[in-house]
Order: sequence, then structure tokens, then C-alpha cells
Amino acid sequence: MRIDIISVLPDLMRSPFETSILKRAMEKGLAEVHFHNVRDFATNKHRQIDDAPYGGGAGMVMMVEPLDLCISKLKSERHYDEIIYMTPDGETLNQRIANKLSTVENLIFLCGHYKGIDQRVRDLHITKEISIGDYVLTGGELAACVLADSIIRLLPGVLNDEQSALTDSFQDDLLSYPIYTRPDVYKGLEVPKVLLSGNFQAIEDWQHDEAIRITTERRPDLFEKK
Repeated sequence: MRIDIISVLPDLMRSPFETSILKRAMEKGLAEVHFHNVRDFATNKHRQIDDAPYGGGAGMVMMVEPLDLCISKLKSERHYDEIIYMTPDGETLNQRIANKLSTVENLIFLCGHYKGIDQRVRDLHITKEISIGDYVLTGGELAACVLADSIIRLLPGVLNDEQSALTDSFQDDLLSYPIYTRPDVYKGLEVPKVLLSGNFQAIEDWQHDEAIRITTERRPDLFEKK
């Protein structure tokens, strides 16, 4: 998989991809992540990429031309399955979206900044808009890192235990059941006996029941999706 991320501040995003699972995914050749600075596509000597909005109002808007030039260049080099704009008014990221995006080959993430981007960029290029929550960040860079992590970890061969991703929270629209490891007893708190029983069917039943209980208590809205 290849992900191209377009940003005003590409250096802000490099660190998450230089450690842990994301780094290993790239070292194994399972994922490529490339950063593109919008200012490299500015057409004036001041490398201007933002301007005041028509009609007035607070804030600045990312200009159409530098973004169009950058995206058009990338599109001329390969086919992209989705061109995604990270924006608070996009579809809220969930596991279903991450699962689907993990099956494609090439993606572009466009990180919004300032007040947002010229609408014509959305009209010309954007195929999908994604938000990571009902709040506003300084820019789309951190959101792009979250989206990339949620996708790359699902690629075959990235996790040492591929079954682990299949039992994550939200995979079945359920939150995760409680998990334990050694010691069996700590400060008077015991691991549930069923987990020590060796009865795998009983363990699976307990895990499922606990997932339903926790989801009912914390996120009953998830049942509405079923």
C-alpha cells in the first residue's frame, strides 16, 4: 500500500512513522508513506498557499491552485483508489472505514489547515472526506496520522499476530472484553476462573458475554448499527 500525505507541515507527521508498528510495516515493504509540502507547488515568489475568503469572514483559506497542482501531479503518476480530505465535517472514522481502506493500493490524504480549503479542490479531486471526531484541530496532520495507523496495522503481515486485529474493539460493533495476564492474583484481585480453565468454548462464551455487557454499559449506540 502507498499513502501520499499532502500538508502545510509535513515534518509534524514524520515521527509516528519512524517507530513501532508503522516503521516495521515500511521496513517490510508492506506500506509506503510519502509526504508532500503544499508550498512546493506555490506559483509566486512568496510561496503563498493561503488567502482571505471571498465574501469576508474570519481566517484564511488554502488556495486552489497549489493543491490542484500537487494532486494532479500525483494522479498523473498512478491511480488512486481514494483521495481523502481530513476535515471536521467529514464522515466520522470507524473500524468499518479502516477495514475497507486497508484493502486498496493507493491513497492520498489531504490535510486541511487554516479555515479550510477552497471548495473547488473538493469538487475537482476529493472522493472521500473523513473526520476523527466532533472537534477541531489546528490542522489535519494529526488526523491523517490516526487514519494511517488505523489502516496500516490491518495490512497482512504487519502485526505479528494477525488474529489480534480481528478481535479489536469495534470489529463486530462491540467493545473489547476484559483481558488479563500473570499473576493470577494481584492485590486481592483474581483473574476470572474461566480463563484458567482450559475450556476454550467456555472462554469464548465468557468473552462474548463480557463484550456485550461492556458495550451495553458504555456504547449502547453501537447496537443500533446492527
